[in-house]
Amino acid sequence: MKLNYITTCLFALTLTSCEKDFLTVTPETALSSATFFTKEADFQQAVNGAYVPLRPIFNSWAWILGEMHSDNTYYARNVLFGAVENTQNIADFAVPKSNGVTPNNPVLQQFRLDYQIIARTNEVLSRIDKVTFSSADLKNNLKGQALFLRSFAYFELVRYFGRVPIHLEPATGRTDAAKPLATVEEVYALIVKDVSEAIPLLPNKAKQEPGRVTSGAAKTLLANVYMHQKKWAEAEALMRDVVTNDTYRLMPDYNEAFSFTSANKNNAESVFEVQYLEGPAGFNGNQIYLFVPAPITAAELAPITGTSNPQPLSQENNNIPTPDIIAAYEPGDKRKDISIGSVVLSQSLRDNKTYPYIKKYARPHAQHQNTGQNWPVYRYAEVLLFLAEAQMEQGKLGEAITYLNQVRTRAGLAPATASTQAALRNAIYQERRVELAFENKRWFDLVRTGRVNEVISAYGARVKANPQAYYFPAGAVPPPNAFTNLDIYYPLPAVESDLSPFF
Repeated sequence: MKLNYITTCLFALTLTSCEKDFLTVTPETALSSATFFTKEADFQQAVNGAYVPLRPIFNSWAWILGEMHSDNTYYARNVLFGAVENTQNIADFAVPKSNGVTPNNPVLQQFRLDYQIIARTNEVLSRIDKVTFSSADLKNNLKGQALFLRSFAYFELVRYFGRVPIHLEPATGRTDAAKPLATVEEVYALIVKDVSEAIPLLPNKAKQEPGRVTSGAAKTLLANVYMHQKKWAEAEALMRDVVTNDTYRLMPDYNEAFSFTSANKNNAESVFEVQYLEGPAGFNGNQIYLFVPAPITAAELAPITGTSNPQPLSQENNNIPTPDIIAAYEPGDKRKDISIGSVVLSQSLRDNKTYPYIKKYARPHAQHQNTGQNWPVYRYAEVLLFLAEAQMEQGKLGEAITYLNQVRTRAGLAPATASTQAALRNAIYQERRVELAFENKRWFDLVRTGRVNEVISAYGARVKANPQAYYFPAGAVPPPNAFTNLDIYYPLPAVESDLSPFF
């Protein structure tokens, strides 16, 4: 009887142990992170997936948060379209907030897409060193790309939001899905660490597959970080390295610096650009359709897009060049007519039915709402301007003006002759504004140079004093709360706050 009892107990313990193992073992017939990452092709596929959120970021959201939230672009109020508070609030510097969070949708989408990149690169980085590759160079390349993409996402997050959670490992469940908010300094330290590690792992542009990040792109990203931190010597060293040792050059014509829908992609000036593909595969963009003023007829749209099937649009009007940016171009600047076009909208309710639009992204393509031109994130022109600014801030005026004038010469302008640091600083700020117009740089430049209150307060006063000059129909005016929130950081998304005890 005693033997039977012991046997029964052992059998029960065996069942209990088996049940525990069964519950914790990953099913081998199901695709999961634990079973997927077994060979180098899996990591190649995973790194490809980490690039994917960049397409919706730069097609739909980054220009709202980085360009419309500045004095470069505004919305053209279409009173027939209805409520458009999400983008209006950003353009009007009236983002609603309560207890540090906001319901604003573009803010939410940008936040989530950056963390998608982080989650996907964390999967790669947590596993890649455990798998044997046929080539050490391939492993280094993929690891370097993942480090760059993770640091790029965190760089966006820290510039938009300041304090954000840091995730460095894949989340395994609800208990580790929420993290406390790191300090701005902690986020920047992580970015510097990741990019510094990525630089020696990545090949240069001549050896890298087109469209993927390179060592030059990583050096430019790190220099950008240092510019925000005012570490001028470190930024100068990186940009001098890119100028001296990498293969970038200015395209002879400013128009050629930007890709067409199926040509001129990843050209000699391109340091890093987001890849789009025209056609039915789902990799296309439609930026120009989000930017073009409306209501616009098919006949008015056709010369802008060049499609065989133009269709009328009656939509929200976003990212419309302001009178301020139009006036910022010097006489004879070739970039102005390449960057900004104009269209007459016969159905507009404004007395002045002529509107500007962002021409540099209006590339001919085949089908309505389906474009393929890439989005420039870093260009060699910005490398030269970073180098000039870093040198200027260290008092190296003669060297700085040389690099500034390379950019001006291509634009058809006379060399800058600033003889003081203050004058040269203003000249570089001005050159960045017009050279990089509509590339989502303006807001970040205002923040990092401490000019938000100075520039935006004056800009807001102009908008409120003369709404019709800023595309409002007669009788329409900005909302009462316009230009009341000049914070340098966006509030965190309220929806994400509901999921975390930390914010």
